[in-house]
Amino acid sequence: MNQTDFIEQQGQRLYDALREARTLAPLTVSHPDISVDEAYYISLHMLRLREQSGERVIGKKIGVTSKPVQDMLGVHQPDFGFLTDSMQFDDGATVSLSEERLIQPRAEGEIAFMLAKDLKGPGITREDVLAATAWVAPCFEIVDSRINDWKIKIQDTVADNASCGVFVIGEQHTDPRSLDLAAVSMQVFKNGEAAGSGLGSAVQGHPAEAVAWLANTLGAFGIPFKAGEVILSGSLAPLVPAAAGDRFTMSITGLGDCSIQFSK
Repeated sequence: MNQTDFIEQQGQRLYDALREARTLAPLTVSHPDISVDEAYYISLHMLRLREQSGERVIGKKIGVTSKPVQDMLGVHQPDFGFLTDSMQFDDGATVSLSEERLIQPRAEGEIAFMLAKDLKGPGITREDVLAATAWVAPCFEIVDSRINDWKIKIQDTVADNASCGVFVIGEQHTDPRSLDLAAVSMQVFKNGEAAGSGLGSAVQGHPAEAVAWLANTLGAFGIPFKAGEVILSGSLAPLVPAAAGDRFTMSITGLGDCSIQFSK
């Protein structure tokens, strides 16, 4: 099988697993020599299939950016993927696990960036990101893996569109230049009980630094950030498993609140 056929085959397998709400064995077990670049092209084929089904790209995400998350997953470099309109829900929404085909979801609290200007790497800096950002807001990303039991390496999660599930963004929008995003503090609660906390600095020292890394990484593949896109910058704390009946809330100093809950 040539490389193109392999990429399309694996992208189709992951797309089918997404639609059928089931998991697969890690790609890195059946194909231990798979590269991150090949994994990225697999994710692009999976994305094309989603677009063909009517979904529209509205942003990008970076994940596995903080040490607690890297240690939890055993993945020690960031992953990256795309966001579509079908993934976004309103702040406070109740999300059906079965309707959204979520398999093994985990909640992570992070900061979302809404772009006012285009950005394209290489050479993008933290300052460039802040200058191009219209506003930031608290965000719950619900990550989900199509890989058995989250047994992932970096190639597995990149191929699986950075383990994207769904996300909600808080209603308060803040100028990112009005406060130090590295110093903001997040508190996460699950069913009213403390479930995690972290500082903005947990994400590569500063959330905008993570966004710059993503702009430069995707820029190497010829993919720009576009004005009007939302960029999710990575979790400030370890991921928390989610199940039907759970309700998650969070607050980030200076940025406001955000919540999401789940049904069967």
